[in-house]
Amino acid sequence: MTPLFHLALIHPEIPQNAGNIGRLCLAVGARLHLVHPLGFSTDEKAVRRAGLDYWRHVDVIEHADLDQFLAATDGKSLHLFSSHATLAYTRLPFRADDVYVFGRESGGLPKALFDGRPAWTLPMVGATRSINLASAASVVAYAALAAMRPELF
Repeated sequence: MTPLFHLALIHPEIPQNAGNIGRLCLAVGARLHLVHPLGFSTDEKAVRRAGLDYWRHVDVIEHADLDQFLAATDGKSLHLFSSHATLAYTRLPFRADDVYVFGRESGGLPKALFDGRPAWTLPMVGATRSINLASAASVVAYAALAAMRPELF
């Protein structure tokens, strides 16, 4: 099945976040991109041990590194998400086949990715520096789904 859009995790560190985002991708018809290095294993034994019985159904592509990911997504619009960005995600023109890119939990996205690419944020009014990666991906994924499949809402 052709994905509606893509969620990409650059160097994710926490397996529970990646697992939750994998389930999210199943729910919204998205493809998941995992860019190495990862802070966890996705081999069959590790997935089984984690109880991710749905993982075999996730449309997931693992990329050896950032360069391989960029080559694989060449021609697609990449939208970066960062707590340091100033553009609210609600202004993003969600379109089919776009790639929504999230960084690792402890340090965000590599600075080199920001060159010439739009960066978006989820506005926060409280005294926190960021929200959980899986939570942020969920907000964006459902905003994208609502824009592309409004009849569901």
